[in-house]
Amino acid sequence: MSKLFSNFKIKDMDLKNRIVMAPMCMDSCNDEDGLANNWHFVHYSTRAIGGVGLIIVESTGIEPGGRITDKDLGIWSEEHVKKLSNIVNECHKYGAKIGIQINHAGRKSETLSYPIIAPSPIAFNEHYRLPNEMTKDDIKNTIILFKSAAKRSLAAGFDLLELHGAHGYLIGQFLSPLTNKRKDEYGGSNENRVRFLREIIDAVKTVWPQTKPLQLRVSAEDYAEGGNTAKDTATLINLIKDMGIDIVNVSSGGTVPASISTYPGYQICYSEIIKNQCNIATIAGGLITSPLMAEEILNNKRSDLVYLGRELLRNPYWTFTAASQLGESIKWPIQYERSNIVRKNGF
Repeated sequence: MSKLFSNFKIKDMDLKNRIVMAPMCMDSCNDEDGLANNWHFVHYSTRAIGGVGLIIVESTGIEPGGRITDKDLGIWSEEHVKKLSNIVNECHKYGAKIGIQINHAGRKSETLSYPIIAPSPIAFNEHYRLPNEMTKDDIKNTIILFKSAAKRSLAAGFDLLELHGAHGYLIGQFLSPLTNKRKDEYGGSNENRVRFLREIIDAVKTVWPQTKPLQLRVSAEDYAEGGNTAKDTATLINLIKDMGIDIVNVSSGGTVPASISTYPGYQICYSEIIKNQCNIATIAGGLITSPLMAEEILNNKRSDLVYLGRELLRNPYWTFTAASQLGESIKWPIQYERSNIVRKNGF
């Protein structure tokens, strides 16, 4: 059996394969209410029908002003839970597991109706607003919001919870010395810069069960002088992994404006560094399109799972193609079985 189509079990989550749909913002809420709608239902359930092992729902705001844009999903009310649970239940019907990424955008929020906050009053660039430096009360309140979002995620039935610490959003802003210039216990040393994340994990673990995996997404590289490198990020992860982080979803960039050279697999080496230095399960990705490439990553122990983003937007049924190329026989939806049979006459 290929590694890509072997199962992967962590805690009570048992994946039928190692293919992960990366969280990708759809900016498709009808208005500012952050409610999932028919687009989200079709978008995610289609990838479940297409055989993806683990689907991670896009960045979901813990409060209205914490979203990246006012078209993003939210999870600050019980009404959000109802809509999201419909997606969860439908994905489960087709054998997929599904997680949710909860997030606060911090200084990168473009929700103009709300003020923005950050560890330090530094704008992302000249086109973004200047954020307010977070007070201790702001920090405490935001931690409570993450906890409440985790509780609602559990109520919606998600199999996995991901804390978004990547791409220059609020958690990542605390982690990077480029965006965290605080002089108190939340800034300066590694131990101080990771404190906000540590307190979020502490709070989330009071409502998120031990039996379900807790995942952290990170930007391993800041791509800027004085910023975090993959080795720095591994050091930060080692300070908090024993608190209950089960998987690290490895991405890069977004902390500050930077020139990034991208190519197929450009982030895989970062996953490898974190996996080896932290002795923790990782998900790797970065312009992966080929099943053979995914197979190489997994067999060479560069990650435990692989995520696809753009490729699954282009082809929701990539998993079926990958199985064919790797010589795997997998179960197709009964409605599609006739297309899995190639007759001699071509019909």
